[in-house]
Amino acid sequence: MSDLSEAEQWELAKQKARELWIYVVGGVVLGLAGLAGWNWWQDRRETQAETASARYVELIDAFTRNDQTRGLTLLDELKNEYDWTPYPALGSLVAARVHVDANELDKAAASLRFVMDNSHDDEVKMIARLRLARVLSAQGKHDDALALLTVADPGEFAQNIAETRGDVLLAKGDRDGALREYLAARTGAADGTLDLDLLDLKIRDLGGTPPATPGES
Repeated sequence: MSDLSEAEQWELAKQKARELWIYVVGGVVLGLAGLAGWNWWQDRRETQAETASARYVELIDAFTRNDQTRGLTLLDELKNEYDWTPYPALGSLVAARVHVDANELDKAAASLRFVMDNSHDDEVKMIARLRLARVLSAQGKHDDALALLTVADPGEFAQNIAETRGDVLLAKGDRDGALREYLAARTGAADGTLDLDLLDLKIRDLGGTPPATPGES
């Protein structure tokens, strides 16, 4: 309990208020300024995100028209000015596909490594990993591809990784290993990301028997 009377406490409170008013007022002003600044920053971010999205659409259109120069220019713009958005990674996935179609495998690998190193989305990173493994395999770098597919916790991508590993092993000449991986990929519930008909064909081509799909007699 305080040793001061109510009157003394009130006088002390008024004194403290007089001493601190400038800080209180200043804090309110700064708070309002901060709120205005935050709103401005948010509005600016939204505008930038919309611009980045538009650039990404332009990028896709450029690559679709086989205008690789324009597409890569837009990709550089996304990387340099909008690196906090998902579009540099998504644009790099598109660019990698274009490079593969042009048999520019080194450039495709570089684009996919960029995605793995810079994407803010784990799923996008995993997609880039799977595609990079296939590019490395096409380059004859089978062991590098297999090392890339060694993932501690693949989660929902376990079956995709197994199938890709099977493709790499088959390209390497390890038919038994490939069959083993294809059967592993065929185990578990399919989530729609696997082409089961194609996977079963791969299994049969290696002399295996695909497991029955749930619901089949």
